[in-house]
Amino acid sequence: MRILKSHPLLKLVNSYLIDASQPSNISYLWNFGSLLLLCLIIQIITGVTLAMHYSPNVLEAFNSIEHMRDVNNGWLVRYLHSNTASAFFFLVYLHIGRGMYYGSYRAPRTLVWAIGTVILIVMIVTAFLGMFCLTGKCPYEVLRLLLTLLVLYHESDKILLSSFEEVFLLIMLL
Repeated sequence: MRILKSHPLLKLVNSYLIDASQPSNISYLWNFGSLLLLCLIIQIITGVTLAMHYSPNVLEAFNSIEHMRDVNNGWLVRYLHSNTASAFFFLVYLHIGRGMYYGSYRAPRTLVWAIGTVILIVMIVTAFLGMFCLTGKCPYEVLRLLLTLLVLYHESDKILLSSFEEVFLLIMLL
């Protein structure tokens, strides 16, 4: 305990994590933010590691993903990245649910809630685009589903769906 009080960096960490006063009525529901930070750190580390082995060329994309499995513990990094993304979204929805339960969307925190909503939309778009690193039927079907939903929203733009499908198929075939 002596080094925690004498070392300047450890003293700072100690004052924020160990000796900080907390409200007596705090529950485990308030842990989701720190768990989200842990998931984000894991996502960044594994994502950068996977990006070092990924080739964005259409002809080499599948082989580069197969190569990731051949690297020492590459399968672990790949599946850790995949499962942490799922856990991240699960924790985000729990975090939003906790905020709705406690009324965190009401004044004076409406701006914080709006920024969180924008962050959620950016996360969903990022996860959607990250799925297209893999070529195959699954990304094509997800794109077709989303475009069908867009066409249902804009019934007059049925040409939009067929042109997007043609462009996506051309990209996949090249």
